[in-house]
Amino acid sequence: MSDAAEHAHIDPLMHVAQVDHPDHVSNARAEAGRAIRDIGHALVGHHAAIPLVERVTATLDALTVELDEGEQRSRAEVRREGEWGEPPADGEVMTTYDERPISGRASPWGLDIEVRRDGDEAVASVTLRAGHEGAPGRSHGGIVAALFDDVYGFVLNIMLQSAFTGELSVRYEAGVPIGVPMECCVRLIERSGRKLMMTGELSAGERVFARSKAVFIAIDREQLMSGATG
Repeated sequence: MSDAAEHAHIDPLMHVAQVDHPDHVSNARAEAGRAIRDIGHALVGHHAAIPLVERVTATLDALTVELDEGEQRSRAEVRREGEWGEPPADGEVMTTYDERPISGRASPWGLDIEVRRDGDEAVASVTLRAGHEGAPGRSHGGIVAALFDDVYGFVLNIMLQSAFTGELSVRYEAGVPIGVPMECCVRLIERSGRKLMMTGELSAGERVFARSKAVFIAIDREQLMSGATG
């Protein structure tokens, strides 16, 4: 098991294991999220006979009914308590709460990214897949925007600062390819009061496919975890 997998139950706000969410629960949910992602890409990226597609539909519908019978859950419920710890060490894999939509390992919509700290930057390794395709052979632009938004959040881990996205812009300099290993590299460039200005690039080697700018608004941890706005 990789370092990322071993520590993926650690919340970025707290950097400590949550005793009410043990490994056997988080690992099982992570495997379910991975399986859902894989079946989505397999369905989009391959021809299949109608009987097989219909069997997929019937199986998933039946499982959905079973899951809907359980009690509702939310991030606030699973990650209610905790304190800031030390910032991640340089070169360390940075993890997140498991259901975080883009980088969470249990998220059905995740991009299967691995994020490491490189100095004051967060660097995500990513290879986009069949279900991310927009134009032929290229990623949908919204996928790229969501990737930047999520990876910016890991800069907050380094800063030990909670914040919300205020503004996000992306300049697409070339078609973002499917099936090509890439890096999304982001960093803080300026702070003015509660405003955190960041920039980033998505690239493969020397080729830059997209550049981004963002403004995040700092917020205290209690306000973030309560779900309050402002």
